[in-house]
Amino acid sequence: MFIAILLFIIAGLAEIGGGYLVWLWLKESKPLWYGIIGSIILIVYGIIPTLQSFPSFGRVYAAYGGVFILLALFWGWLVDKKTPDFYDWVGAAVCVIGVSIILCAPRN
Repeated sequence: MFIAILLFIIAGLAEIGGGYLVWLWLKESKPLWYGIIGSIILIVYGIIPTLQSFPSFGRVYAAYGGVFILLALFWGWLVDKKTPDFYDWVGAAVCVIGVSIILCAPRN
């Protein structure tokens, strides 16, 4: 389970970081190389979830979605300096509970 969580975190950082660089290029007039590097990181992000050992694409991405939400809040807080409010944290907690159910539920 440690490797699965680590891969989710790496994928999330790649998706958010790559997307953030593209955002900076398009929305804040940063140089073109921001967009190029961001796009390359987003391609790498697309590969990372395939390293998961789970056999179901849908479950992997559903679980990843919850982790992504939590990482996005932390990114906004630490990088973008936008402090999450109470409802952001409650929503993220609900997502993490959902991820736990998806990943840890006993299945045949």
